[in-house]
Amino acid sequence: MTGVAGLATQTPTSPDGPPDAAPQAIAGGATVPATPLAAPSLPSPIEELTSAQLLAPTRIVTAAPVGEPPPLVRAWFDDEASAKIPEHDGTIGTARVAAQAYARQAKADNTRRAYRAGVRAWCAWCDRHALPCLPACAADVVAFLAAERGRGMSVNTVDLRRAAIRYLHFIAGCPVPTAEAQVAETIAGIHREAAARGQAPAKKLAATAAILREILAPIPDDLAGLRDRALLLVGFVGALRRAELAAIRVEHLEARERGLRLTLPRSKGERTGKLVTVAIPYGTTLLCPVRALRRWQEAAGITEGPVFRRIWLPPTRRQGGTAPLPCPVVGSAAIDPGTVARIVKARAAAAGFDRRDLGGHSLKRGAMTTGMDRGVHPTRLKQLGRHKSYAVLDEYLELGDPFEAHPLSGVL
Repeated sequence: MTGVAGLATQTPTSPDGPPDAAPQAIAGGATVPATPLAAPSLPSPIEELTSAQLLAPTRIVTAAPVGEPPPLVRAWFDDEASAKIPEHDGTIGTARVAAQAYARQAKADNTRRAYRAGVRAWCAWCDRHALPCLPACAADVVAFLAAERGRGMSVNTVDLRRAAIRYLHFIAGCPVPTAEAQVAETIAGIHREAAARGQAPAKKLAATAAILREILAPIPDDLAGLRDRALLLVGFVGALRRAELAAIRVEHLEARERGLRLTLPRSKGERTGKLVTVAIPYGTTLLCPVRALRRWQEAAGITEGPVFRRIWLPPTRRQGGTAPLPCPVVGSAAIDPGTVARIVKARAAAAGFDRRDLGGHSLKRGAMTTGMDRGVHPTRLKQLGRHKSYAVLDEYLELGDPFEAHPLSGVL
């Protein structure tokens, strides 16, 4: 019998034997209970169960739809990728469901969204061509990736599509077709072809200290300006990702003698769930990030909850164009990571930069590049950026002039 949310239920049984016999009908429509089957009296090492426990349905792990039509695979993956951790009830079925839900939580929200989009595209393509999507063969995967590139998808998107197919097969317990050599060769060819066309993935411009000063100069001291100035300065000094900036709450900030101690409850570079501490030191100029943050909090009256919030104008009816505009209102919910990127682009454009050159990653790249230009040791830069390896650190550095500090300059 199928229960709620696709989980199977079992007919309640006695802990010592088979289900009770069904009642038997007698003349007149009345019923009398049938005599239940006798169960052997065996000693049990487990404690006696209550009637509520006996009647509770047992939840089991939903099996992967291997060999099923693509629409069913897509629906199953959407449910799995957003699986919620169930309430503990002591049953093995719930424990298995919880284990799978915890495993899904190892992926960041943005990663899971990208994987869902990739699996949807993969399932739709397989459905159109009457191909199996789970399990898939490498020949079909490379054809799909080539088709995605052919219809204008960027190299980064094609890479995400491959990763999504890999993750789909991984959680379904199927052999992973993306691990085969022909998939790697196809991806390498797509990258090389894109580079030849000048379409290689472009990194966002690093908002170094010099560029940041130019961006901050025209920002006014109105409510939105105070928020955006604080956001840009804190994001730069803390080398924060856009999602980390958007998630800052007042409770995460602790005043110290030399600045603020920011505790991040979640960070992309820390997958074990440990809290991450970031120092926000006092500045020596008018661009001090700590003072800028305090000015914003005082102006917005923020004493708890999200620090960086949406600002909006309430609707009003203007009479003859003479009524004053309403005052901006600070919302109660935090801005999202996308808003952080839009703020960076808008403020950069107002300062004369091309908004396409900068984005949410510009602040972190700018912090790392500024530290490198100041001669900070790579180990300290790796600590500032909270990177697990030097290879990842290298992706955030903008080397600039190759003649500057050339290792062999002046040797010959």
